[in-house]
Amino acid sequence: MTELVSTTPGLYPLPDWAKQELSDLKGHQKHDLISGNEGADIVGAYDRAREEVVSEQTDAGLDRVVEGQLRWDDMLAHPLTVHENVETGGIVRYYDNNNFYRDPQVRGELTFSGDVAAELDATADLLGDESLQAVLPGPYSLSDLATDEHYGDEAEFLDAVSEFLAGEVDAFPDHETLFLLEPSLVFSPPGEDVDERVPEAISAVSEATDADVVVHTYWGALDEKVYAHLMDADVDAIGFDFVAGDRDQTLYNVNEYGTKDDIALGLVDGQNTLVEDPETVRERVEWTLDNVQSQTFDTAYVTSNTELFYLPENRATEKLAALAAATEDELEVEA
Repeated sequence: MTELVSTTPGLYPLPDWAKQELSDLKGHQKHDLISGNEGADIVGAYDRAREEVVSEQTDAGLDRVVEGQLRWDDMLAHPLTVHENVETGGIVRYYDNNNFYRDPQVRGELTFSGDVAAELDATADLLGDESLQAVLPGPYSLSDLATDEHYGDEAEFLDAVSEFLAGEVDAFPDHETLFLLEPSLVFSPPGEDVDERVPEAISAVSEATDADVVVHTYWGALDEKVYAHLMDADVDAIGFDFVAGDRDQTLYNVNEYGTKDDIALGLVDGQNTLVEDPETVRERVEWTLDNVQSQTFDTAYVTSNTELFYLPENRATEKLAALAAATEDELEVEA
């Protein structure tokens, strides 16, 4: 029997009230974005917003609950843009969509920050159980989104980012699952001098926690060579985008090279306001697992393919409910 676990990759839209309140408090310019040194009024607004999105997830019945990353003005670049040895440069397009982030220019050693751990501590206090899921950018994606002005070598920079993330994870409160988001593996695959180092970098982060670790990829299918290397990473599951990109290529990779004992299935569209009904999501789960040859899974994480911050708040909440309802029972799949 495959246990179905409903979850998301995090990065939620701000509640509507919080958008207006924080806009008034923070201002509207580049230098008004989160820096990690906010005043009490801004911190309080984010605390209330966090409590709301955590309640929405528990009310929906999600098996894993994320912090929501509401403070992450710079999306996946956030852990660097708030670091004391990083300066933010110009505005850069976030992958190929209409969102932008501040270029994190690393100008010194990536020492311990604790910013994300503090967010998770607050979330753990709200939950009081074992459903907490931590979310971080994977080391390759975070290094890909940043500009190295200190280390001077791409491979050395990747290693430094992975060590930084591992140190952050070591400070996290108890969590059941850790999602490492690696869209850059699809969008801008590593070159030959780096691709073999990616699984080592991911493993370094994974080894910092006793939780189950999922490397979640999205915005298409992984190149065959990238996927083959990724299988060397010491993680519990790899996540796949079955909404965008080439599903046939994804299934080929999985059937040709195998995959981990667990799997994450990106089956709900994180960028489309059309809300899938639970029956459709469940059918997608069954179709996907039926098309994985000669392998069954202990756990299948059923999730949106991408972050949800692209959506209006009400549509994101409705998608949470659909994910939870679609995974209420275990799934028996014939190998």
